[in-house]
Amino acid sequence: MKKKIRFSPTICVTHNCNLNCVYCYQKHDSKSRMPYSVAQKCVDYIFENIPDYATDGVELGFIGGEPLLEFELIRGLYDYSHEKYPNVEQIFYATTNGTVLTDEMKTWFTKHKEDFVLGLSLDGIKYCHDVNRSNSFDKIDINFFLKTWPNQGVKMTISEFSLPYLAENIKFIHSLGVKKIKGVNLAEGNFPWADEKHIKILIPQLSELVDFYLKNDSLLLDQMFDKRIEICETGRQQRKKWCGIGTGCPFFDVDGKKYPCSFITPMTFSAEDISDILSTDFKKDDAFVDDDCFETCYIYPICPTCSGANYLKNHTFKIRDKSRCKIQKLIALFIADLQAKRIVKNPALYDEKIIYSMINAIEKIRSLYLQEFSEYL
Repeated sequence: MKKKIRFSPTICVTHNCNLNCVYCYQKHDSKSRMPYSVAQKCVDYIFENIPDYATDGVELGFIGGEPLLEFELIRGLYDYSHEKYPNVEQIFYATTNGTVLTDEMKTWFTKHKEDFVLGLSLDGIKYCHDVNRSNSFDKIDINFFLKTWPNQGVKMTISEFSLPYLAENIKFIHSLGVKKIKGVNLAEGNFPWADEKHIKILIPQLSELVDFYLKNDSLLLDQMFDKRIEICETGRQQRKKWCGIGTGCPFFDVDGKKYPCSFITPMTFSAEDISDILSTDFKKDDAFVDDDCFETCYIYPICPTCSGANYLKNHTFKIRDKSRCKIQKLIALFIADLQAKRIVKNPALYDEKIIYSMINAIEKIRSLYLQEFSEYL
């Protein structure tokens, strides 16, 4: 059966945000918002230019700033697209901090929950979330999100502050009834993730999470642990971009201008940088493959990267942010540890071909990286 793929553009409805998160790399202002006439033109462009590969219609995302500050605009665009393009499969999505939801919004989203999904940003326990995200924990109706979209999960960002609470934060989110955390991401920007102190802090957190996920087999692994390490054995020769920047995820800013992805925005980059970025041939995957990583790093196939963040750090898409290398190796070691223990606990869960590649990957990851962390472990 052919895999269904959606076209995934994003519209920025405002640069305004009511929070000031510690790890935010964007410049916000309250004046830059998308007029309805501009938004209509963006929707028309999107639905009239659906790529041939998109066999499952359109998944249209809304971001900001905080997108729900422009709820009336979003609601109007939902009605507009359904009225004008009724024969196109369409689903809508917005990532929100959850703090500006009104009863009116909740009623509307409940009515349209089958084809409009809200993703919540939640960084864990109240203490950590409040430090990271402007004392906003008590402003969020978490139960509304869990009840309305029980399978959606949440997005969690790790700051330098919240790193020592990683295990507690992840376990807390699961305790709310979230089966899978859809994103556990190291904060982008100029955070010193290469600092040795972060390695020392992270090791007991990852060890605790290995024990937690081993005991709780019914829970789906969070995004940090949900890596198919067997493809380090089977997928070494795929010289491709990590994401769909410039080809599969166009981003429309508040003035209607189209950019390669939602990371490439005037909220993040200067006009000079954007001009240089737009001169890139995004169809050439090689322009986004770090030769050193591809040729020498065993965990390259499972090492996450953001092309936009790489440019923000190095002013090129070609070179990855190497400050994360050590942390990614450490995470790979604990993924291997968890998978090894799960194989021992219940080998019948694994396909014979996969388990062979996985065991080889476990052995290789340990042989390559364990010595590097021997002083800490």
